[in-house]
Amino acid sequence: MSAESNYQTDSLIATDIDAYLKQHENKEILRFLTCGNVDDGKSTLIGRLLYDSKMIYEDQLEAVTKDSVKSGTTGEAVDLALLVDGLQAEREQGITIDVAYRYFSTTKRKYIIADTPGHEQYTRNMATGASNCQLAVILIDARYGVQTQTRRHSYIASLLGIKHIIVAINKMDIKDYSEDIYNDIRKEYSEFARELEMEDVHFVPLSALVGDNVVNKSENMPWYQGETLMYLLDNIEIDHDANVEDMRFPVQYVNRPNLDFRGYCGTLASGILKPGDEITVLPSGKESRVKALVTYDGDLEEASPGEAITVTLVDEIDVSRGDMIVHRDHQPHVASHFKAIVVWMTEKPLVSGKQYNFKVGVSVSTGILTGIDSQIDVNTLAENEASELRLNEIGQCEFSLNKPVVFDAYKRNQHTGAFIIIDRLTNVTIGAGMITEAVSNSQAQQVMTSGEFSEFEVELNTLIRKHFPHWDAKDLGGILK
Repeated sequence: MSAESNYQTDSLIATDIDAYLKQHENKEILRFLTCGNVDDGKSTLIGRLLYDSKMIYEDQLEAVTKDSVKSGTTGEAVDLALLVDGLQAEREQGITIDVAYRYFSTTKRKYIIADTPGHEQYTRNMATGASNCQLAVILIDARYGVQTQTRRHSYIASLLGIKHIIVAINKMDIKDYSEDIYNDIRKEYSEFARELEMEDVHFVPLSALVGDNVVNKSENMPWYQGETLMYLLDNIEIDHDANVEDMRFPVQYVNRPNLDFRGYCGTLASGILKPGDEITVLPSGKESRVKALVTYDGDLEEASPGEAITVTLVDEIDVSRGDMIVHRDHQPHVASHFKAIVVWMTEKPLVSGKQYNFKVGVSVSTGILTGIDSQIDVNTLAENEASELRLNEIGQCEFSLNKPVVFDAYKRNQHTGAFIIIDRLTNVTIGAGMITEAVSNSQAQQVMTSGEFSEFEVELNTLIRKHFPHWDAKDLGGILK
């Protein structure tokens, strides 16, 4: 079967639309992002994927063709980047500013693509786009090789736990399809990937502008015996990426339509849940057993990660929004102090002592930064001393919240190990974090007595920890000031 016929609209559409829709519904979904330096050709690559996969409507193509004549960036050829760069400012500047999402499917998978900005000032947008992706396509311009933004985006992708990386070495046509250029870039990036402990890394030399090795094999690079980008996207194994060991069910809503029914609604973040499972509700520690898993289409015998369900229990215990239901013998951390790697996303720096709102899962609390262990240089991966984090900087930090929250280490469970930091006045997200470990109360007390806080705050901390162990005295000290 030719590559073209492989990716054309399924013939079932014409013969049996119901069968086609059923087949389409059951396809596996792959979420991936494209990232790299500015002008590496990310938007053009996505446009080429859509164009060569026959996934562009005729009216879309006609509109883009007209806009291509106006912009004049590609001569007489269609500027496929315009399929993705929808903002007027993006088209005027020829860059991507915001994260653009596009959707398409092949006979094997459905795809959600996040096209992320290359400019350093929009690094926070890249982190946002990457947060829900399973795979990253990192573009490298064959003319310039591995750049600062290449390293920054690769590092953020590794921090966010993206397990599959495709390094697309673009614009090979400009470098006369040189095998030496490809090998040099591959060697340099491979060394950096080893430092980041990336395991599943694939390399593809291509030209998004003319379509070499995107969907169809290139005749201009006979020395490359690997697969095309589209083949890799269709065939990289993602079945085993989901965490099925740690059952985590964050309660998003308590459903109480009448006196005879009380259910706890949410999306199963990880693990497998079945009726009869013995569970613990955190942070309260109350125990019960699952009675049923209720859905609109009927009760389930088993729920898997990503399924939206309503859980009923055999006991009438107190469960509220923000609580976490877990297996009794397989529990996460419950603590108000933790260490985390943070990507800072706003002009005002992250500083110690200032009050922020934290959203960990569906639980919202107030807290402060108690210290920055190090600021990480994404080029060398060196850890430098720092007293604050500025826009787009990444650091290893310690936080103290005003109440215990439920979490796992991010490397173990991305769904329960991630959090965001929110400005208390504007309600804008200003930072994103990945929890690395819990900090005990004794360690937190040592931080309090290290000279960073006043004698009054230390005494207040001792008093309140004695009578109210779940409160955070540093927060109260900040309020009283």
